[in-house]
Amino acid sequence: MKIPALLILLTTMSNTALGCEKSTHTEADFPESLSQSKQSEGISSAWYDGGTGRYRHGVLGDAIEPSILRVSDHSGCSYSIELGRPHVYEDIQTRLANIDGKPGAEVVTIRSHQDYGAQIAVYQLAEGSLELLTTTPYIGTSNRWLAPVGIADFNADGAMDIAFVDRPHLAKTLRVWTYRDGTLEQIASKAGYSNHKIGEDFISGGIKTCDGEVIMVTADAYWTRVLGTTLQDSELVSVDLGPFNGTDSFDSALSCE
Repeated sequence: MKIPALLILLTTMSNTALGCEKSTHTEADFPESLSQSKQSEGISSAWYDGGTGRYRHGVLGDAIEPSILRVSDHSGCSYSIELGRPHVYEDIQTRLANIDGKPGAEVVTIRSHQDYGAQIAVYQLAEGSLELLTTTPYIGTSNRWLAPVGIADFNADGAMDIAFVDRPHLAKTLRVWTYRDGTLEQIASKAGYSNHKIGEDFISGGIKTCDGEVIMVTADAYWTRVLGTTLQDSELVSVDLGPFNGTDSFDSALSCE
């Protein structure tokens, strides 16, 4: 589905970014969305705020989603960006990672459009303002979602990658996108995976690093087995880590022992 470029521009311009404020995650609508960075520069923490019911999908258990992303830096200043009406953050938790290789972390989010569904949206703190750095394309249809698996250099090429399951309840496709030259580019995809069930307020699985190899841990498409997947020569290669017998199955799968 081709999305008009003018519409994308207008919806992006409808976002409102604010300069240095004083706020804490404990005062927010979604304090559990907090993530913190171990880096000594730039963004130190990020969280969601501004609950709204304008995007009535409810894939995460209710129809209340964040409309504001807030971050704090190491000086104690907080910055925020509020989405315009077509968008919400259809997400559970913010994710901090150094995507562009420059000092300081960026924030990786799930942003959904009322007509075109979800996308990965990455934000950076630049010159005293929280700004959109890059995105993946929208899925293309309203009420279609994606669930992140993890952020790492999966193929050890020096560039950071973002892995997610595209429509974990429908398409069930694992995709890996890499950040190069200011944009995200898909480098691998394969069907047959899931990491979320409709109505759950959490995403299952994640990533682990064992003997220097980064492994993506998900369920299979039918939620009968737990899979460990690596990126090898642009191909996603999976091994069976055992049966799925409830969420505890992921605990052992995420261990290197």
